[in-house]
Amino acid sequence: MMRLHAIPIFATGVALLFGIGCGGGGGSHVNTITTSGSNIQPITVNSGPTANYANGAFTSLTVCVPGTSTCQTIDGVLVDTGSSGLRLLSSALTVSLPQQKTSNGNPVVECLPFVSGFTWGPVQTADLQISGEKASAVPIQILSDTDFPVPGACSAQGPSEDTIASLGANGLLGVGNFAQDCGAACTTPGSSNPGLYYECPSSGCILTGESLSQQVQNPVALFPTDNNGVILELPAVTAPEATVSGSLVFGIGTQSNNGLNGATVYALDQNGNFTTSYSNQSYNQSFLDSGSNGLYFLTSSATGIPDCSDAPFFYCPTSTRNLTATNQGSNGTSGQVKFSVANADNLFNSNATAFVFADLAGPNSLDGFDWGLPFFFGRNVFTAIEGKGSPGGTGPYWAY
Repeated sequence: MMRLHAIPIFATGVALLFGIGCGGGGGSHVNTITTSGSNIQPITVNSGPTANYANGAFTSLTVCVPGTSTCQTIDGVLVDTGSSGLRLLSSALTVSLPQQKTSNGNPVVECLPFVSGFTWGPVQTADLQISGEKASAVPIQILSDTDFPVPGACSAQGPSEDTIASLGANGLLGVGNFAQDCGAACTTPGSSNPGLYYECPSSGCILTGESLSQQVQNPVALFPTDNNGVILELPAVTAPEATVSGSLVFGIGTQSNNGLNGATVYALDQNGNFTTSYSNQSYNQSFLDSGSNGLYFLTSSATGIPDCSDAPFFYCPTSTRNLTATNQGSNGTSGQVKFSVANADNLFNSNATAFVFADLAGPNSLDGFDWGLPFFFGRNVFTAIEGKGSPGGTGPYWAY
């Protein structure tokens, strides 16, 4: 099956301020920020490496040439629960990593489509360290439009996101619900292949099948321990702020610092979605995505909330709207979510030094709710990986 969240909805074009939900409800889990432990990685929501990113949760990590001590620490990497796999800008990488190749010696290159465009670049292999966690020989994507010619089928997805100006980050750390970024659909070429992986001989790039073990991997699933999911922990945000700090916790119920502690489990369907009900309508292609910088849902005609005239990818109500929706998992659990939608123009124009907004929202081109980073403020949000056991059951699920 295709991993729909391997085609993430983080919309980098709208994440940049000039490019252009408060916590509560949905469970009894108490929001705490865990700061100590070998499985704890600090994260910061701030303006990012471009100094103009709204609601981006950034962290750092270390990549090494496999089996060596030749390493580089890279900061400004966006934490994304809506995708799986590590993607780094070629321009941010100084170490030379080995290129993945097909059995006939041709380089493997990936095209990953996003709503706002695509990432393109070679699949290479790295040892990875985040906090005290390590994963060896991890296939990752190196983002570059110049190493290999971009096929027309890839460039047709929209603009390239392979520069820091377009991505707004030095890379993406995809820690979503799936172990690979595509799954079985990409293992063989043919009409059912979604077209993510290519082999690129000198004559040009052609679609290829990619085995599960060779696909770009969710690195968490490859950790020796603490490998069944992550917890994103961020404080509540009641007013625009310049920056807030939190933690990315590895593992669910694997140590004393990562238990469910009363969180409600929302099981997901085979595509990694659950259902959000709003205004007497149900939307079954809804998901939690820390890589989205706002709450993206429905359209102006459906909500009655006007788009911003200068930035139609955000909502601009005349006054802040306080709304309620209900999330429901495939296991039947449900809970209300109270959230707010403010005027995006006013947020940006009245808070020149702020980059953290709990009530930033906009329309969604897909039929569902994209619960972006504002949803995570004031909640501990658990992302459980497919096929992995945990106190909340076998993933995939979210819990909060």
